[in-house]
Amino acid sequence: MHILLLIAHGSRREASNQEVREVARKLEAISSSRFDRVIPAFLELAEPSITAGIDICSEAGATDITVVPYFLSAGRHVAEDIPENLRKAAKQHPGLKIHLRPHIGGHDEMPVLLFQSSFDEE
Repeated sequence: MHILLLIAHGSRREASNQEVREVARKLEAISSSRFDRVIPAFLELAEPSITAGIDICSEAGATDITVVPYFLSAGRHVAEDIPENLRKAAKQHPGLKIHLRPHIGGHDEMPVLLFQSSFDEE
């Protein structure tokens, strides 16, 4: 079983965390040919945490987890905190393959998406 783990920062504002959960739900709907499930997780301030997200994936029967940081820039959280959390989780689940993908802001399509979303309503 292959699961996509979407990692966001997390917020004290629950509506923001719910937005991330909704993105995960929409991703799951469009990616069912590639991923069996899409699970949201949070670096801080919301649940599940990254390690709890990996636990959820494992309990669901995952053999592979693709991790996508839902961050616009490669700050300390993307460069250090997320990889460290994943290393800790991997030690707890040695048979699980965890693949860290680039953060979404680093994708070549991001400038096009920003341009389109900025001018579509004019």
